[in-house]
Amino acid sequence: MPKSQTTELLTFLLPFDKPMVELALWLREFVWDRYPQCNELIYDNYNAVAFGWSPTEKLGDTFCSIAVYNNKDVHFGFYWGSKIDDPENMLLGKGNQYRYIKVSSTAAFPQQYITKLIADAYAYSLSQLKKEAVILEGKTIVKSISPTKKRPGFKK
Repeated sequence: MPKSQTTELLTFLLPFDKPMVELALWLREFVWDRYPQCNELIYDNYNAVAFGWSPTEKLGDTFCSIAVYNNKDVHFGFYWGSKIDDPENMLLGKGNQYRYIKVSSTAAFPQQYITKLIADAYAYSLSQLKKEAVILEGKTIVKSISPTKKRPGFKK
């Protein structure tokens, strides 16, 4: 499925408020416009809908992602954020790898700074690819759908 294939993603986002969905889709376009050669991996998990970009179809090769949570948070994150330089100290998270920013609106999103961080994260991801990695181009891949949801609007 290519970038234009949004049917499943839009279905996964149905329980969320319209402004959150619009913000998540705007962020999606932001990344796709810069990295059309990469692949979007979608995870409809129990507590969030997350989608990230990878040169392969593997989560471990992901360089950036968007996650929409039930508590009205939208995160723009970096799978290996601990490995990239963040001179303005905008990234949140203290774990061994993942770092993110909370995004409240398109106007508040630091496009220029994040563009640089994405480039660094992409370069790091490429440098870590295994020799046998299979590079795919421009696909949207639904990786998992959790049967149990803990989100607004989810009905068992």
